[in-house]
Amino acid sequence: MVVKKRCLLWDYTNTRDIPDRIDQVNWEGPISSVSNWNAWVPPELKGRAPFRPMVHLEPQLSGEQWDWIMNSDQPIVHYFNEPERNGISPERAAQAWHDQMLQLRARGKKLVSPSVSSDENGKNWLADFMGRVADAPPDFLGLHYYGTDGNAAIQYLQDMHSKYPQPVIVSEIASIDRNYGSVFNFTAQLANFMDNTDWIFEYGFFGCMRNVADGFVAPEAQLMNPDGSFTELMQKLNNEQPVNPP
Repeated sequence: MVVKKRCLLWDYTNTRDIPDRIDQVNWEGPISSVSNWNAWVPPELKGRAPFRPMVHLEPQLSGEQWDWIMNSDQPIVHYFNEPERNGISPERAAQAWHDQMLQLRARGKKLVSPSVSSDENGKNWLADFMGRVADAPPDFLGLHYYGTDGNAAIQYLQDMHSKYPQPVIVSEIASIDRNYGSVFNFTAQLANFMDNTDWIFEYGFFGCMRNVADGFVAPEAQLMNPDGSFTELMQKLNNEQPVNPP
């Protein structure tokens, strides 16, 4: 039986330039959903998997983007992407949570906490926020993790779950090692761990895009080639469970 927990992180540039490349996805395999860090559904998804709309930052709390999220029929909504690095205080985030995000819950949607980075600033920001929304906590704990040590990544996820009891959505994770063998081993170790961990609801490896996003992420961890085809790593995530050595 296939365990469907893998969220495809589908960059907006794919929708703009190569939308048909989504047809490479094995929708009968472990891919569970699609996210693009935005409020709008990629038209090329064509209802083949659930979409995860995101209130990425404060602009998505008003105007047509907020309307798209409010009127969406998708069941899970993400709230804020690394707010601690984007000038959003826990106090402001908690106020918007109470004023707006809970309206979505009233419409039957489940809510993901802000997904913070795994450094001390991220952990402290999240602790402050969770204290402020203890009267109406998130349905899911959103986490990010970038590093090179798979054991350390697993320990971080376990520690955060011990602190916060919600099911976990790892909305971004990847190795930042520049050695492909190490990247592959990290990816396989974490995918297999998360597939077999009942308190992890869903996870997304960064990222399915033709170009490397920035100097922090590893070119060796790319899930898409410059021509839009899937890399070996993406083919493994797309089809294999467990993920096996190449």
